[in-house]
Amino acid sequence: MRLFVGLGNPGARYARNRHNIGFMAVDEIARRHGFASWRRRFQGETSEGTLDSERVILLKPTTYMNESGRSVQEASSFFKIAPGDVTVFQDELELPPGKVRVKIGGGIAGHNGLRSISAHIGNDYRRVRLGIGHPGVKALVHSYVLADFAKADDEWVRTLCEAVAEHAALLAKGTDATFANKVHLAMLAKGFLTKDDNGKE
Repeated sequence: MRLFVGLGNPGARYARNRHNIGFMAVDEIARRHGFASWRRRFQGETSEGTLDSERVILLKPTTYMNESGRSVQEASSFFKIAPGDVTVFQDELELPPGKVRVKIGGGIAGHNGLRSISAHIGNDYRRVRLGIGHPGVKALVHSYVLADFAKADDEWVRTLCEAVAEHAALLAKGTDATFANKVHLAMLAKGFLTKDDNGKE
């Protein structure tokens, strides 16, 4: 069993924020693969289904970003899911818009959602880093991530979430590099990334 966690803030006011791309990704996984209706529990919302015969619980914490770890800990404890079987979908400032990287463990790069999760379940979970770009100035980061995607971003955001959902079974099976490559090729095909668009670490 796997726990897929989308990070974001609850409520209509935040729904289109850059910080909420994790919510958008798991919503598309649920829609595309016919997961069960969302239900409120574990200080969040969950939906259950299968990806290539692997049982997956989707979780959207409703604690607000800074307290996401409380929800993740409750859900993972209830289902007895080890940190290595938890996958977190997060916004990533240090990657170009539409670029995806997957890693297990590592730093949190100032991301408050990751900080909370690491404090509650340790650091050995998988992160799917969804690039949203950087405003260029550190002082602008807070307002940037809490601002809505521009209308001009709609197409690449939709394409990214669809590609993540289409290939989500690869994550459930632990074939992270193949997943990341498939998503990259989907973004390349639509012209949202270039072959040299590797982002900075």
